[in-house]
Amino acid sequence: MPPIAYLECSRCDARLSAQLPQTVCTQCADFPAGALYVRYDLSHLRGLAARDVIAKDASSSTWAGMWRYRSVLPEVQPVTLGEGWTPMLPSKRFPGVFLKEEGANPTGTFKARGLALAVTMAQHYGLRKLAVPSAGNAAGALAAYAAAAGIEAHIFMPRDVPFANYVEAIAYGANVTLVDGLISDCARMVTERKEQENWFDVSTLKEPFRIEGKKTMGYELVEQLGWEYPDAVFYPTGGGVGLIGMWKAFDELEQLGWVKPGKRPKMIAVQSSGCAPVVRAFEDGAGASNMWQNAATFASGLRVPKPYGDYIMLEILRKSDGIALAVSDDEILASILDWARNEGIFLSPEGAAATAAYDQLLANGFLKASDRVVLFNTGAGLKYTDVTAAAMSLQRPVAELQL
Repeated sequence: MPPIAYLECSRCDARLSAQLPQTVCTQCADFPAGALYVRYDLSHLRGLAARDVIAKDASSSTWAGMWRYRSVLPEVQPVTLGEGWTPMLPSKRFPGVFLKEEGANPTGTFKARGLALAVTMAQHYGLRKLAVPSAGNAAGALAAYAAAAGIEAHIFMPRDVPFANYVEAIAYGANVTLVDGLISDCARMVTERKEQENWFDVSTLKEPFRIEGKKTMGYELVEQLGWEYPDAVFYPTGGGVGLIGMWKAFDELEQLGWVKPGKRPKMIAVQSSGCAPVVRAFEDGAGASNMWQNAATFASGLRVPKPYGDYIMLEILRKSDGIALAVSDDEILASILDWARNEGIFLSPEGAAATAAYDQLLANGFLKASDRVVLFNTGAGLKYTDVTAAAMSLQRPVAELQL
């Protein structure tokens, strides 16, 4: 496993030490300060076959999960619940389509990857109190991993998150505050209180290690496709850590020579038309997004009115010849039902945004039916039964009296 060489600012390229816990860049002249990347010395891995390195890493535990990539992760003892190495499911109807089923992770979503790394590093640094604002699923993941590590979790999330998110956070013993507002309101509360309460903020891109956990999705999809890039990757985009992490993974894979030469995939950011700040900024040619007013969508993970890493995502979309697009809640619901009835997969609303977006880009010619693409279902649909039922106008049947 490589020692961390340094942390690098995504804005000003300043280098910071990883000997102590860091949040965002302390050297940036502009506001907001840049998110930090973890940089390693990978020279000892160059020339080694990926399968040999990974086989050695994977043999270190019964279920290696994402820790099969220990050689490109921090040199620490992991706090793990079995996250990662999720299925890559071929579609029955679309020959080139693969669904990356992140609902198979602990706590039922892709958030397990990032929070596993963030909590692992918090334990390594001796941190005892972690706080996070969440649209729902990060709350459950932090609560679970904090419980496993014996660390306090302080969670702020909108009152109308899917009920499962609230139940699991309470069950794991987290300190939960429900907020009448959006994730941006929750973030403000964490910022206002963290110094007084001695909380370490593990918000999206406010610390460097959630990216490291999410980057394993990039390693996995390339390995599962025979060490080749797909033509496109569809990513439901709220905070966008996974999109940023996968792009970092592609950079590392190329440094190591572990991916067959070829053009990187088009990165496709999918949002809801009820909250689409990255889409608007992409279409306007802007370098960052503006706060989205009156955000509303039942895909709660996409209800992020101003992502902290918007400037990074927009750069990635343009470098990859990708696109950002929005789909309506009606289209999301229709895709949930379509994939449930024709593929046997109960998508999360965020995952269904990706499948609906694929239909759009296939219809308008941006993609061809022969293109090999990966669609991310970022969470298990069963975590959203209450909000999906409401979108379907479905209520629990009342038992009829038997006379």
